[in-house]
Amino acid sequence: MPIVQAPLSGGPSTPELTVAAGRAGAFGFLAGGYRGPEALREDIGRVRAATAQPFGVNLFVPGSRSADAAAIDAYAERVRGEAARVGAGPGEPAWSDDQWRAKLDLVLAERPAVVSFTFGCPDRAVFDALHAAGVEAWVTVTEASEAEQAAEVGADALVVQGVEAGGHRGSFQDLDGVGEVGLIVLLRLVARRVGLPLVATGGICDGAAAAAALAAGARAVQVGSALLDTPEAGTSAPHREALHGGGRTRLTRAFSGRRARGIVNGFMERNDRVAPSGYPQVHYLTTPMRAAARARGEPDLINLWAGQGHELAPHGVSAERVIATMADEIRAALDGARARL
Repeated sequence: MPIVQAPLSGGPSTPELTVAAGRAGAFGFLAGGYRGPEALREDIGRVRAATAQPFGVNLFVPGSRSADAAAIDAYAERVRGEAARVGAGPGEPAWSDDQWRAKLDLVLAERPAVVSFTFGCPDRAVFDALHAAGVEAWVTVTEASEAEQAAEVGADALVVQGVEAGGHRGSFQDLDGVGEVGLIVLLRLVARRVGLPLVATGGICDGAAAAAALAAGARAVQVGSALLDTPEAGTSAPHREALHGGGRTRLTRAFSGRRARGIVNGFMERNDRVAPSGYPQVHYLTTPMRAAARARGEPDLINLWAGQGHELAPHGVSAERVIATMADEIRAALDGARARL
């Protein structure tokens, strides 16, 4: 089945979701972002205890330490005022590599079928080590030039992320205008430059959209928003409620300091224009506020990550049923297109 369950960092990703995806015939992923090495090791163990299906682990490639300290300090005062509404304060805006080396050592020891990378491309030594361990390496790309770079250093496949995608942009550099290409166009541009298998992602919430991506050259599609409201996902209650509302989405740095697509809410509206570029510093700055808001069921102060097609996603349906329905819809869409030809 040409369907991949997207790694959904920050809570929605769970071992149960990964297992359900595998049981449905899709390829499941665990999100390693924001998870400590021991917690990620436990997640891997829980998946392996529940299924023999292969699965992948996604890791964040650490970025530059550089950020405008004065801009982040100024933003901290805005966050302080916002967080006070839920009895929280700003967090410490420190830089972190998300325990990159320890997680690399973990996946080399645990040997999942695939390790995928987001926010950049590791050097060739990382790919060589993974290949020596029998692990495939995938890289998320948002530009044709990024695809060429990943191919040159040894990537086995590319996750081609259109601008429609929910959550963080996987761009190697977080610059306005970079990685803001629609999925179908991006697939064609990347396919012209590299010969690697392509996994399409971005706004795919039903089988017709998936079929379009497959027709445009993708080997498989990666879906995230379509699975956010499944019982197996760890999506918070206020996030699920917002998904039911069908709100519009846009890119913002307001919650993390890095461009990400989410449903527009009050915090985004009030702070989007002044949020500095500074990841993960801003992410940690807003973490206590977002945690308190989730606990109180307050959607106005949390990141409501979702793709442009989230209104098409089913609600309250098991992950296995979502995937099975999408597979049926893919076949029907391709058959229909063939008949129209």
